[in-house]
Amino acid sequence: MSTRAGAGAHGEWGKSPPGHEDVALLEGPARRGSEFLRALRIFGELIHGYRNLHFLGPCVTVFGSARFKEDHPHYQLAREVGAHIARLGFTVMTGGGPGIMEAANRGAREAGGRSVGCNIELPQEQKPNPYLDRFVTFRHFFVRKVMLVKYSYAFVVLPGGFGTLDEIFETATLIQTGKISHFPLVLMGVEYWKDLRELLENMVRAGTIEAADLERIVFTDSVEHAIDVIERQATKAFGLKRRVRKPRWYLGER
Repeated sequence: MSTRAGAGAHGEWGKSPPGHEDVALLEGPARRGSEFLRALRIFGELIHGYRNLHFLGPCVTVFGSARFKEDHPHYQLAREVGAHIARLGFTVMTGGGPGIMEAANRGAREAGGRSVGCNIELPQEQKPNPYLDRFVTFRHFFVRKVMLVKYSYAFVVLPGGFGTLDEIFETATLIQTGKISHFPLVLMGVEYWKDLRELLENMVRAGTIEAADLERIVFTDSVEHAIDVIERQATKAFGLKRRVRKPRWYLGER
């Protein structure tokens, strides 16, 4: 079953019209009546996300660039990661598009797991990849990010661009400020993230972040290491318990 926020009769992907809501929201003050109606639409989008994602079970989100093709090593790595996450019993969540997102969803599907995409409306329309059991499209970035953090128990990040960096730092800030705790943030592609890691180390030396802030981010090229971090931190810290009959996790008593 596929759904989207504000979908028409045909459930088109990324339409109606792309980016309009965020532009209107961020361009400055509007008439109070318009602002009130916009707030109601945002509330409705939140409810839409809750309804569509609540019963998916605990998720692990995989981020990364949409630009890597099937023959690229990063695509193959994401495919392997998606399969391992699914075998661990989590639903694999991505942005639902091509590249790294498609690879992770594909790996989950091939491993017999569940696969979901949380899309964002953009001026450049992207089509859903063919490995999704469900997709939900959001108009606002901040609503989408709330859903990703709310229903994910870990983030795995492969090489990507501005959007990927946004998710890294948004999550790192939430962890640093105690808004979320025990949340695994795993960056795969050590060579790609080398400069970012050096920047963070410089920040530690300058005193703008603590050493503990950097230690919460795991850099690795090993799928086994990434999966071990997720299983060790996400399942135990959040009180997840494994069902006996199905390889799924549920939220048990803490």
